[in-house]
Amino acid sequence: MTLVDMRFVGGPADGEIHQLPVDPDGVPPARWVLSHRGDGDPPTPEMDHLYQRQPVGDSGWEMSFVRSDPMGMTE
Repeated sequence: MTLVDMRFVGGPADGEIHQLPVDPDGVPPARWVLSHRGDGDPPTPEMDHLYQRQPVGDSGWEMSFVRSDPMGMTE
């Protein structure tokens, strides 16, 4: 499987770089869900954070924040 570094913009992963799989044409997924397990003191709720691929110039993409939902509720 081929991976590409994707920058996440907005939401809880703002500024993070994650490796995502690409299709045979080298295109990353249109949507990606990052899950956050509740931890810390006090514990935070378990959440899914939906990101959507956006073009950046003529040569790349980034994942832009769409919304957060309770874990397991994001499409």
